[in-house]
Amino acid sequence: MRAVAISAFGAEPLLIEAPQPEPRPGELLVRLRAAGYNPVDSKIAGGAMKSRMSPSFPFIMGQDGAGVVTAVGAEVSGFRPGEEVYGRFTDPARGLGSYAEYGVVAQDGPVARMPAGMIPEQAAAVPTASGTARDVIAAAGLDEGQTVLIVGATGGVGQSAIQLAALCGARVIATAGPADEEFVRGLGAAETVNHRGGPIAEQVLAVHPDGIDAVLELVSPPEAIAPLEKLLRPGGVICSTVHALDPGALAARELRGVNVINQASGEKLSDLADLIDAGKLRVRVEAQVPLERAPATLAGIADRHARGKTVFTL
Repeated sequence: MRAVAISAFGAEPLLIEAPQPEPRPGELLVRLRAAGYNPVDSKIAGGAMKSRMSPSFPFIMGQDGAGVVTAVGAEVSGFRPGEEVYGRFTDPARGLGSYAEYGVVAQDGPVARMPAGMIPEQAAAVPTASGTARDVIAAAGLDEGQTVLIVGATGGVGQSAIQLAALCGARVIATAGPADEEFVRGLGAAETVNHRGGPIAEQVLAVHPDGIDAVLELVSPPEAIAPLEKLLRPGGVICSTVHALDPGALAARELRGVNVINQASGEKLSDLADLIDAGKLRVRVEAQVPLERAPATLAGIADRHARGKTVFTL
């Protein structure tokens, strides 16, 4: 099967021919139609997590995917061949990932039936980004009438976070350049802040001098987050998806800090599918790239400003 893989941490991703995996007991074999790109894919390939991961090489990149179940292993009862599914297809120990024509996943793992009416190219954009957004909103504990700033609002996590925060009844301030203002307002943002128009905290305080209730930081390192902490009222909460917070230091100032790590599951993916089916959550796919062009795309993707998701098609 065709796949995009690395031969070692830090090596250049290449299109290769790899053996088709066989489903083990309790696993599904899925003919993938699309694979979603996440920034963590590039970080893993670069070796950022090698202290916690010992994959087999060549190691197929990617986690998110969508396709059709083609075979099941022994003891599988929850899925059958022919069903369309989406989820996270990665098994580093076997060198497997989602940037390939076939993937495997445990039936009780991060996999669910594809949302009705969605095509694989859309569904593959959902698992990690929208799942992370779901976890961030849950960690923040937003209530109706609260005001929340979302930094990194136009990316894959951000676009879902806007919608989910608005569903909670929160007033959303989203970071967005002039070209993206209409897009984020269409997702549910009540206000926008131009992230290139000066310090974000100063812009927000000019409109909300008494502060706000929550900050969802989806992109920034610790040094960029510190000014945003000053936006919060006593009892406020700031969440980071890049592990950039010191919760203890924030607690000493009567603030709550949460470093959110996405924990994918079939149940969470089913919940997201329900929201999508109900028209309460949409996902913008910015680019669809054939798998054979994935290596070239990955070479420059870190330098691009995200306006939705990039998906590799198979």
